[in-house]
Amino acid sequence: MKIAQGHLKKVVAMEEGGEYCIDVMLQLQAVDSALKKAGGLILENHLQTCVAKAIKQGKDKEVISEVMKVWTKSS
Repeated sequence: MKIAQGHLKKVVAMEEGGEYCIDVMLQLQAVDSALKKAGGLILENHLQTCVAKAIKQGKDKEVISEVMKVWTKSS
């Protein structure tokens, strides 16, 4: 998240400084990439902890539905 934050600060500075649009767009792609990576790590942790616990408690349908709802929104 801090990497994405750093890239985003750079985008703001570039925009305020009147940098070349393509360079700003490339920096925005770096923000997007960093956020996707962070999202993947958070999802992996959620699956290994919260989802595993919910399945053990017999709440598999609910937790799978919740994950799929978030997954379909992000794709």
